[in-house]
Amino acid sequence: MDNDSLTQRDKRVLWHPCTQMHDYETLPLIPIRRGQGVWLEDFNGKRYLDAISSWWVNLFGHANPRINAAIADQLQNLEHVILAGFTHEPVIDLSEKLINIAPPGLAHCFYASDGSAALEIALKMSFHYWRNHGEVKRTRFINLANSYHGETLGALSVGDVPLYKETYQALLLETITVKSPDCYQREAGESCADYSARTFAHMEAALTKHAGEVCAVVIEPLVQCAGQMRMYDPIYLKLLRQACDRHRVHLIADEIAVGFGRTGTMFACEQAGITPDFLCLAKGLTGGYLPLSVCMTTEKVYQAFYAEYAARKAFLHSHSYTGNPLACRAALATLDIFHTDDVINRNRTLSAQLAQATARFSDHPHVAEVRQTGMIVAIELVKDKKNRTAYPWQERRGLTACRHALEQGVILRPLRDVIYFMPPYVIKPEEIDGLAQVAWQGIDRACG
Repeated sequence: MDNDSLTQRDKRVLWHPCTQMHDYETLPLIPIRRGQGVWLEDFNGKRYLDAISSWWVNLFGHANPRINAAIADQLQNLEHVILAGFTHEPVIDLSEKLINIAPPGLAHCFYASDGSAALEIALKMSFHYWRNHGEVKRTRFINLANSYHGETLGALSVGDVPLYKETYQALLLETITVKSPDCYQREAGESCADYSARTFAHMEAALTKHAGEVCAVVIEPLVQCAGQMRMYDPIYLKLLRQACDRHRVHLIADEIAVGFGRTGTMFACEQAGITPDFLCLAKGLTGGYLPLSVCMTTEKVYQAFYAEYAARKAFLHSHSYTGNPLACRAALATLDIFHTDDVINRNRTLSAQLAQATARFSDHPHVAEVRQTGMIVAIELVKDKKNRTAYPWQERRGLTACRHALEQGVILRPLRDVIYFMPPYVIKPEEIDGLAQVAWQGIDRACG
């Protein structure tokens, strides 16, 4: 078995996600045979550093022995059971542990598989909450420009990716979109905190005008990941929590990509000292092993649905694999690693190493900005640095840089012309330095 034979078989039968399949006429499709730590290996024996944590999910390395052992143990006892009318110990343990570490006040867990499914739950639950309270005019949601929350129809509706909106507009909910606090847009000499606070006026105006028809505000705390890794200051979250309380509107925090230590704290909301009404988690929840997501909410929301059957207030939502025991055991092992290995403090050292390794990129003639939040670093490529003029998107400069990295054994995936690092937490300092050097070479090739 080798790369070429598997690639040919693949292209005959598979349709890959987030991909123009025609690209594989010229771009390499790489079959992976095994993984260990931050490294993946193809069928020809070439190794690749997984600098994007396999789409932001892998926290503690591939084939992690502790997570492996937990899943293997669970497999001997119970692989799955319906969660309607039944329960099991892993899902109870996981719920207790999540409630213990989440922002205070979150008291109940509703499980699904992928992140967009958790977002769908939060949207429906918020809408249904107001309906159960007789406020039937609340049918809309407020989102941020440049946001992304998944690709099922509800989640897609509250995102703001132009290509998706243009393509699927006829199927989507009508949302109220306000200016993002994205600090890339700040004035020269203006602090990120000042800019994020200043742009909150747009959100305040939208809430003032539409509060009576709005169910919730949906937000990605601190980093708009799929939106070119644009970042903003925690002050925005503080102001938003206060405004949602004043206007009696729910706050949905999508921490699917930024939760579990990625921004420097266990959850990004901690940096603003706030508790959302709904917290959506996925990706790193199982350490990158199995699909599992959760929508956490408050006792107040839970009680709005708790009634006699005849009252017809029950939440109407289900998934076949809700609370799957194998996935829950993987999640429990992941949380145990956080606890026993002091991961959050250790990540501060790795974050400093990432900052040091990428500091020189700021001086590159085609880098407009190097930005970092915790274990996320983003490097924005531009045609004209002085005016921050972007390259035409058709030139795919970011892709050129990442193709070079792949040739050198580093997996990067561009967000248009933004090169980013989001590595597993087990990456070593010398691997960070090597990653940065390869990225520098790739950017030179792409922008030369």
